[in-house]
Order: sequence, then C-alpha cells, then structure tokens
Amino acid sequence: MPEKSSEFKIRSATPDDVPMIFELIQALAEYEQLSHAVTGDAQTLKEHLFGTHPYAEAIVAECQKQVVGFALFFSNYSTFLTQPGIYLEDLFVLPEFRGRGIGKALITSVAELAVERNCGRLEWSVLDWNEPAIAFYRNLGASILPDWRICRVTGDSLTRFMGNRG
Repeated sequence: MPEKSSEFKIRSATPDDVPMIFELIQALAEYEQLSHAVTGDAQTLKEHLFGTHPYAEAIVAECQKQVVGFALFFSNYSTFLTQPGIYLEDLFVLPEFRGRGIGKALITSVAELAVERNCGRLEWSVLDWNEPAIAFYRNLGASILPDWRICRVTGDSLTRFMGNRG
C-alpha cells in the first residue's frame, strides 16, 4: 500500500495518527460548514479504528513527516452485485497541500484496496454545492448519481425509529 512521491507518501494509519486524523476531521467539518455536527472525539475514533472490533480503516498522506490528508472507509455490500464494496466516508487534504496529487493518491489507494479485496464497487457521497470536489471526482472517472438521496436517522431519532416496528 505505501505509495510514495518525491513530496509525500500514502500509508495505512496507525494508532499514533489518530489525534491528527481527528483534527483533519474537524477541518473537513469546518470546510463543509458542519462543525456543529462533530460530536465524537479522538479516543472513540481510535477505538473504532484499532480496537477489538474495528468499524473502519484509514490511510493517511504524509508530507515532511506531517499527516496532511486522510481517507477513512469501511466495507459494505451490494446485493445487486452480490459482492462486497468499500464506502469512502471521508477524503480530505489540508488546503495548503492541495494541487499536489495527494487527494488523487489517497482515493486511488482506496480503489486499489477495493480491487485487491474483489469488491464490486467503491462509493462515496459529495455535497451538491461542492463543485471543486464534484469536478475532481468526475475527472477521475466517477459517476455522480442524480437519482439517489441519502436517508439518515441519528441520535434520539434513531431510538424513536425503533418504535416504528408496527
């Protein structure tokens, strides 16, 4: 997995990277105008990435021994394809390090993992107003699906949702 260029390298995240990954998550939330939605913490993230039951994985981009970007992803499954897949939850590179190929290296590294794991697809979401990201993904060959909407239930609503068993 480690991919290197003269400026940066892509590698699997380690537990020591978690504080910086969490800082990058906060920077991503700020960029997306969703800082209020970050209610977790680095310790919980560490448990979920490296604990006894990992829920997700992460790779990082390192430039001059500093983590400057990350991709966080997890397995999913396509019943139509009857194949596993990977869902890319977050892809982020600090603004001052953009334009160097780091984002492309991160997402193509996740795609490489998907191929190695015999996945049928790699998916992610992008905010409809994030034109730079949409253009970036299209240039890589991704399809932006116009007919699908994300459904989500969180927090107290998730608990109340259980009461709808009928």
